[in-house]
Amino acid sequence: MGKERDGPAVPRGLRVAGAVSWRLLAVAAVLVVLGRIALVLSELVISLGIAMLLAALLAPLVDRMDHVGVPRTLATVLALLLGLVVVGGVLTLVVLTVINGLPGLQEQAAHTVESVHQWLRTGPLRLSQGQLDQGVQRVTDYLRGSQNSLTAGALNTASTVLSVGSGLLIALFTLIFFLRDGRSIWRFVLDLTVPAHVRDRVDVAGRHAFESLVAYVRASAAVALMDAVGVGVGCAIVGVPLAAALAALVFIGAFVPYVGAMIAGSIAVLMALVTTGPLPALIVLAIVVGVMQLEGHVLQPLILGHAVRLHPLAVVLGITAGFLGAGVAGAVFAVPAIALLNAGIRALIDPPAELGETEDAGEETVADEHA
Repeated sequence: MGKERDGPAVPRGLRVAGAVSWRLLAVAAVLVVLGRIALVLSELVISLGIAMLLAALLAPLVDRMDHVGVPRTLATVLALLLGLVVVGGVLTLVVLTVINGLPGLQEQAAHTVESVHQWLRTGPLRLSQGQLDQGVQRVTDYLRGSQNSLTAGALNTASTVLSVGSGLLIALFTLIFFLRDGRSIWRFVLDLTVPAHVRDRVDVAGRHAFESLVAYVRASAAVALMDAVGVGVGCAIVGVPLAAALAALVFIGAFVPYVGAMIAGSIAVLMALVTTGPLPALIVLAIVVGVMQLEGHVLQPLILGHAVRLHPLAVVLGITAGFLGAGVAGAVFAVPAIALLNAGIRALIDPPAELGETEDAGEETVADEHA
């Protein structure tokens, strides 16, 4: 009788809401703990993330060479060499373009400075030579007074460069083993953490998640190429020097959603201002803003969303949440993390046909053994 009286006292909807709430709180607590651990080990986590993205880019090539009979270790070395050649070629293009265009750049910069100086004297401001000299002296005094801050900033920059270098070495070392032994590493993790009766299902979900990551990396490269073409062609039409180098810089920066291409575009605007004057700089600024709008509202949501089967809103909100939570690194890894989870969860909830075939084969094997 007591249980019957207690039962209706708590409405069913409230009981369900309570059960769901404590489960959500448990999930949130786990996510908070994992986030804290990731922040403490941020350098290692970022290095592993970079290695995973590069593995998604190069793994299909390694698999194809392995499929035609090339030893997997040799295939890994060849894929890494190809990647280094491509990256080295882009960097060489940038450096050679800058070196070849430096004399003309210095001449144009000097001409622009002289034009600005003349405009300040004869334009609407009508500044005297004494006022200009006083302004230059103030800038000089400020730089001298900030020498200690500049020195400390340079030391911090050097420390950051060393940290980034060590992280890249860890990422490269990890990438080698991801490419060569990725399957065996995945099987080891499965055997260690997943019960045997669901291991095949989790295996298929993991492979589908990695395929989604491969699609993400390819789509990101397509978006970066479009950004680079837009800014590079615009700078070339306006007459900004080093347009090819600026395009390469935008291509590299565009792998950091929104922020990277924006910073590279700002460099292009500054280059236009120094070398060609205010009006061409405004035109380049309009081009950069247009490309950023195209990336943010069309390319990122549609191309990336289609590649990883995510709604455009999920892509935009994921990048924003990642940037607010972990800065640039969070923005870089937000969408691939969502893509991995989305593909893996979908495969777990709605098992693909290959999983059914695997389970049928396993049941037939067990039946044969019993027979």
